[in-house]
Amino acid sequence: MKRIITGIILIVCTLAVSVSSGYSAEVESNSQSQEQNTVSYPEDVDTQEIADDEYTEDIDIEQMYRDMPVPEFKYVHDIDPGEYQDTMYSTWSPYPLFRLTAPLYFKTIAIQPGYYLLTPREHDGAWFILFKEAGRVKYIVPCYKKEMVPMNFYKNNLPQIKLTKTQLIREKALKFIGKTFKSSKRKPIPDTYLEASDLDNNFVSIIVYWGNYRYYFVLRTIQL
Repeated sequence: MKRIITGIILIVCTLAVSVSSGYSAEVESNSQSQEQNTVSYPEDVDTQEIADDEYTEDIDIEQMYRDMPVPEFKYVHDIDPGEYQDTMYSTWSPYPLFRLTAPLYFKTIAIQPGYYLLTPREHDGAWFILFKEAGRVKYIVPCYKKEMVPMNFYKNNLPQIKLTKTQLIREKALKFIGKTFKSSKRKPIPDTYLEASDLDNNFVSIIVYWGNYRYYFVLRTIQL
């Protein structure tokens, strides 16, 4: 009888030890997982959250318009020398098309209604937008800002083309030919996008998205 009681006591003690050890291991694993989920930073990094307006750049559009000078340079025969390079590997124009139904003004420049290809160009360290019509530069307007296009902007704002099975087969065949014969492969044209916003005091803000960059310039609906 004593042996039976002793055996029962030993079994109970063994179970208690195993349960307590299992619980402590579980607590330790939970604490380790919590430590892993918690992001750790070096001591010299400020972990304080960034305010929404901390990096907001406040630009006085009206003052920018007044400060920017009217471009005085011109192109020979009004031909953009960089267009040949841009269109060398394209089957159509890589520039965004801007349809203007009413005159817009930049100081002494009066941009008449029409269809224009907007082209960003650098001149003497500054950026300008060329208004091109029928292959000729008709107007040149200065940009007040240039910056990188946000990641996935084109993917989120441009319609995605859905190809049929036949078109997919054709695209795969063309990619195979382009990989095999690189000289026959056409380079993809830059993605483009346009934004125009009416502002106070008859100002119009226009943003030209072209490839990896976007260019800001401002015009007026009434000439000063």
